[in-house]
Amino acid sequence: MELGLVGLGRMGGNMRERLRRAGHTVVGYAHDREVSDVGSLKELVQTLAAPRVVWLMVPAGEATQSTIDELADLLSPGDIVVDGGNSRWTDDERHAAELGARGVGFLDCGVSGGVWGLESGYALMYGGDAELVERVQPIFDALKPEGEFGAVHAGRVGAGHFAKMVHNGIEYAMMQAFAEGWELLESVDAVTDVREVFRSWREGSVVRSWLLDLAVRALDDDEHLERLRGVAADSGEGRWTVEAAVDHGVPLPAITASLFARFSSRQEDSPQMKMVAALRGQFGGHAVESR
Repeated sequence: MELGLVGLGRMGGNMRERLRRAGHTVVGYAHDREVSDVGSLKELVQTLAAPRVVWLMVPAGEATQSTIDELADLLSPGDIVVDGGNSRWTDDERHAAELGARGVGFLDCGVSGGVWGLESGYALMYGGDAELVERVQPIFDALKPEGEFGAVHAGRVGAGHFAKMVHNGIEYAMMQAFAEGWELLESVDAVTDVREVFRSWREGSVVRSWLLDLAVRALDDDEHLERLRGVAADSGEGRWTVEAAVDHGVPLPAITASLFARFSSRQEDSPQMKMVAALRGQFGGHAVESR
């Protein structure tokens, strides 16, 4: 299958490579000419044979909106745009309507997998009409992990990004729990090897998980996380999750507390946030602040 991919950063670049390994033709566009296959969105559209599928991996908000606005003038009826960035789910219906008025289909797709997705595959949560999903299915199948699980048609337009938003909210709370447990273990003189306690949980424990594996990896690199500052940014999805909970009257005490812990990390060098920062660096390649 042929695909246009806009945005070739940490995830987009690896997605292009994974799709090519699966035998798909990918034409990538980025502002960085060193990694871009074409010089402009117009050239990308002209290179693809109709009906086209163009997948966006650009930052949420204005960057996504301006890209969709430009594509709306370039694409033809029957083409499809897939927004695979971390857009707010409430924007998806507007984007679908804007493109739909031109006869262009729209799917939203939450993507998780970070810097590990190239080899392990990406968890995909997509929303939109089943007919459009069917047309893009070969791309979804190539990006997802091997096996039965890892991808889901979550519902109508907006469902994919909503599911990814909740996924990231849960991620916030899980990282916070590991961080708090790690700080408490570090504070007790009786526990002489916190790193090995974490490592021991990787087998047989009910808290074993990929995040735990990444925590051990971070501790192997810096046993007491002394080289990190206890600062962890929030990328938007956590606060959107809390806002959606308020709108729907759903109590989210753990996720809400983890969001506010991120805010507190900006006020002091929090030991817990060292672990959260380490985990974000491990699974997503997010920037960390060193001492």
